[in-house]
Amino acid sequence: MKTVIILLFCLLIISCEEVITNPEPVYPDITRAEKIPEDAVKMTPENDPYPPVLHMDGWEDPVPLEGPVNTAGAEDSPFIPAGRDELYIFFTPDLSSPYEDQAQDSVSGIWMSEYRDNMWQEPERVWLQDPGKLSLDGAEFVQGDEMWFASAREGYTGLHWFHADYSDGKWTNWQNADFESTFEVGEFHIHGNELYYHSQRAGGQGNYDIWKLTQTDGLWQNPVNLEIINTPELEGWPYITPDGNELWYTGMYQGTVAVYRSLKLNDAWQAPEVVISQFAGEPTMDKFGNIIFVHHYFMNNKMIEADLYVCYKK
Repeated sequence: MKTVIILLFCLLIISCEEVITNPEPVYPDITRAEKIPEDAVKMTPENDPYPPVLHMDGWEDPVPLEGPVNTAGAEDSPFIPAGRDELYIFFTPDLSSPYEDQAQDSVSGIWMSEYRDNMWQEPERVWLQDPGKLSLDGAEFVQGDEMWFASAREGYTGLHWFHADYSDGKWTNWQNADFESTFEVGEFHIHGNELYYHSQRAGGQGNYDIWKLTQTDGLWQNPVNLEIINTPELEGWPYITPDGNELWYTGMYQGTVAVYRSLKLNDAWQAPEVVISQFAGEPTMDKFGNIIFVHHYFMNNKMIEADLYVCYKK
């Protein structure tokens, strides 16, 4: 009997030690609003000198995304995974804040809003770093239970690609996921065995170009420049529709960034058309076919803030 009691006592000690040495991570409980400067200007269509302009039939004119997603801070880099009621964004409370300060403010990074009751809900922070460690995460791409994201973080110099897995209601197991360095992979979208990304790598047509990698035997290889799309100006931030037949991206139009679309016919991308101009970029689409994009507000040649806009499908 004494031996049994001693064994039970030892097991209790071991169990307590595991609780002490492996506690659940405690992340800061800070809202986005708490970090937005008091003097921040909330821009609206009424005081916007350069509102986005729609150039194509099939959608309603652009309007700010309804609901609590937009703030007086900067909502950027929207991405909706195929078939999901989830909207991932990059948020930072103050565009004028240096990157090193953003990495320490506990709110700059990736957030996710769910679509419920016919509206996008208040976003929640997506934690991709241990509590107390510095990181600045963004450029998210989500597919199934996997996320790729770019990050500047402790232990690394510069920006690197990372990968995380979704399990038990949270993103875990984040680890370095850099691509072959000669590919110089920027923000990307994966569709099937193809990866579309922007890059300034040699051999392009100038500035950012959109490139395609093909996966063979589990490896991404053979960068191909999409010559029909690229110009000496900027082309980047690609998004592929779930059916694989539309390539949406950010390009230049009359001096500012704009949203473009190229259609695939007979397995070949066609000449692109401008869809939304005037400080409009990084398009994504929801399951209803609505176009969601970021609109940057400029005043006196200075970026004031950024909001998500939507063109509702007719």
